[in-house]
Amino acid sequence: MLNRLTQKVAMSTKTTKIVPNLALTQNLTKDVWSLTNEAAASAANNAQNKDRDLVNLGQGFFSYSPPDFALQEAKKALDSPLTNQYAPTKGRASLLNSLINFYSPLYKTQLKAENVQVTTGANEGILSALVGLVNPGDEVIVFEPFFDQYISNIQIPGGKPTYVPLHPPKDMSERVTSGTEWRVDYEELRKAVTPKTKALILNTPHNPVGKVFTREELLKIGEICVENNIVIISDEVYEHLYFTAEFPRIATLTPELGQITVTVGSAGKSFAATGWRVGWVVSQNPELLKYVSMAHTRICFSTPSPSQEACANSIEIASQKNYFENMRQEYIHKFKIFTSVFDELGLPYTKPEGTYFVLVDFSKVKIPEDYPFPQELLSKGKDFRISYWLINELGVVAIPPTEFYIPEHEKAAENLLRFAVCKSDEYLEGAVERLKLLKDYI
Repeated sequence: MLNRLTQKVAMSTKTTKIVPNLALTQNLTKDVWSLTNEAAASAANNAQNKDRDLVNLGQGFFSYSPPDFALQEAKKALDSPLTNQYAPTKGRASLLNSLINFYSPLYKTQLKAENVQVTTGANEGILSALVGLVNPGDEVIVFEPFFDQYISNIQIPGGKPTYVPLHPPKDMSERVTSGTEWRVDYEELRKAVTPKTKALILNTPHNPVGKVFTREELLKIGEICVENNIVIISDEVYEHLYFTAEFPRIATLTPELGQITVTVGSAGKSFAATGWRVGWVVSQNPELLKYVSMAHTRICFSTPSPSQEACANSIEIASQKNYFENMRQEYIHKFKIFTSVFDELGLPYTKPEGTYFVLVDFSKVKIPEDYPFPQELLSKGKDFRISYWLINELGVVAIPPTEFYIPEHEKAAENLLRFAVCKSDEYLEGAVERLKLLKDYI
């Protein structure tokens, strides 16, 4: 009897056909993170690198700890029995209050708890916004280059991404340019809008370009969204890392824009604490935010409570200590250290107006034509091969940005690499010395 049952189970297993969510499975080729990490692991012990450490300027993780006051708040949070239990799905009252106190002056209105939703990192905040608002067949506009997670987040609830390029300056391979020179063609944006367009994702300061959208640009984008009843999901996780005279927030520019915008923030980026997994979504329109909150409840119910408590108190302390302004000045110095090597070598780059990334043009770097690249890179953009060569020959890890484009548009970035400077000054100085080896290939 047992053998017959076993046979039946085996037969039913063979005939079972699982149809997964296509948003997760339609492209099973290795992504940029897997390819870069595998290349780095392999290159660590090759002949060129065996006596030196790799310099990792790839993914945007910090090489240093959060500020001491944030660490102390995290330790204190763990000592409270109740803080170690489930947080309210909306967010801990302490963090909601800190966010209300912080953002109300920026929004020039008194926000309430109904205007804020705490999420498990900013990415979950964006996913919650999309799950809460997008139905199958709805279209969502994204600007290229884009953070790659946007695409699967749009597709999971059945949405369809629509791509509008940021046009780089035509001579960016010849000179140092600025983020402002990467421009939106507003006619292209208007043509991308259809009756199915539900939302637009805006990222400012922009990863990977380093662009801070100007007030005029935001108003033009906002005008199109207001006219067509398009929700704006404004990804502002680098809000404290801007190096321009001002950082305009689209939700604050007009009352109409405030009603159609949800804005996403991040404790990880603000406090060098990406592992805390605390983000938030703010909107002046509580009816709009309600759907984000509903999705958040279904996705993960609540965000880790100790991290929230630490974040709540850290925001208050940071405001008293002028922490965010000091951090901006520190990053201005970090970019000055790091970009000095490209100035010396004559390699153009886009001077960052925000974020902790810089795009560098490698058109002038001569890589041997017969260099032995892995087969899986031959179908990728040229920047993947530049990145692979840089890891293996100089021991420097950077990210190829064509991953943040659709294939039809990736040529715009095929000579670029993205470097992350969220490292200590000493680490960046070491990176500069290593990158000076490029002079033999120019």
